[in-house]
Amino acid sequence: MPLELVTLRCLQDNYAYLLHGKAGTVLIDAPEAAPVLGELAARGWGLDAILLTHHHPDHIQAVPEIVAATGAKVIGAAADAHRLPPLDISVAPGEALQILGEPVEVIDVSGHTIGHLAYHLPRSGYAFTADSLMALGCGRLFEGSATMMWASLQRLNALPGSTLICSGHDYCAGNGAFALSVDPGNAALRDRLAAVAETRQPCAPATLAEEQATNPFLRVAALRAGLGLGDASDADVFARLREMKDRF
Repeated sequence: MPLELVTLRCLQDNYAYLLHGKAGTVLIDAPEAAPVLGELAARGWGLDAILLTHHHPDHIQAVPEIVAATGAKVIGAAADAHRLPPLDISVAPGEALQILGEPVEVIDVSGHTIGHLAYHLPRSGYAFTADSLMALGCGRLFEGSATMMWASLQRLNALPGSTLICSGHDYCAGNGAFALSVDPGNAALRDRLAAVAETRQPCAPATLAEEQATNPFLRVAALRAGLGLGDASDADVFARLREMKDRF
């Protein structure tokens, strides 16, 4: 059985996630304390650890309050420790990590920031990608290059299609509108957006297979000709799409 996953809305459009199993409970990112502590109290759960993906305030600012309330250990990137809250456990891409009795693959997804990590739990089938691969989109390139982000997305794109992609924000409206503008003939995309509109449910988390079918940043091969980039590399097509999205 996979670990129980609870998706928490925080701030205006952030997501945080709780993972729960027989061995305890873990939080992925800490945008806001009240929703996290409220959910823990409602379920009668403690909190054993907080996994951090990157240093932006809307992903780490609630760490001190949550740690004070729960005693949770803080886990994050060794290379980014100078920009994160004090870490109890430092990790690096490729290192072995165990969370709640499950192996965790630590993946470098630099691009949005340098040192951004994703956490993949192959046994439960979850990947916590924060602001790298997102529902119908990807994060802005604040620190890294398009080439760097493209390589990060390809590492995530190699995961099993059934993997549930748990991203860091609900940007469904803007990402969906952009995706439709560059991929208007994509029936799977239109169906996904129609379902979101009908149910009024967020478009994340979603499986990697669903992202592969609808996310323009994973569909560069299909979009290359329509963008007039027939001879361009995949990385260059991705860069053009990212530039277009920035201006959208």
